[in-house]
Amino acid sequence: MTNPSVLRQEVGRLSLVTGPSRSGKSDWAEALATQSGQPVLYIATSINSPDDLEWQARIQRHRDRRPAHWTLWEVPHTLADAIAQAPERHCILIDSLGTWLANQIDQPTAQWQKTEAELLATLQRSAQPIILVAEEVGWGVVPAYPVGRLFRDRLGTLSRRIGVIADRVYLVAAGYALDLKTLGHPVP
Repeated sequence: MTNPSVLRQEVGRLSLVTGPSRSGKSDWAEALATQSGQPVLYIATSINSPDDLEWQARIQRHRDRRPAHWTLWEVPHTLADAIAQAPERHCILIDSLGTWLANQIDQPTAQWQKTEAELLATLQRSAQPIILVAEEVGWGVVPAYPVGRLFRDRLGTLSRRIGVIADRVYLVAAGYALDLKTLGHPVP
């Protein structure tokens, strides 16, 4: 178990938590949110698909793990607006960027660039602690289909741009979180 006082020191105004599936990134982000000492606004970006039982089970596991007193907003599309409208003095936890991006994947390039710019500007303007969870999808083979390549490229670019403006960037793998801003060097 991580020392709570260490976690409290590691919560920045903007934190990006990234890693592969089942790595513990959502658990780490939730621990950071808990240690912020503020009420938590949890923004879930998935689209609730009642016909997809496996997806429903995933959503339920997340719900079961979260404290009941956290506020939940389901925001599959208008993420920048939701951040701008968040209650003051709340820690905002967004899970996840990849799911949110998948909901916008049909946007033409010019529209996506506008959506991405709005999100980045909103993140920079906000004075509240924000923790974003993002999937690492670029470590495997290049997808054989165009939408897969588009998703991977957009998420990789978005994560990199958020990483530049974030106070903390955590890579979570095999149940361990590494603070990349402390350990790493920025890429020019």
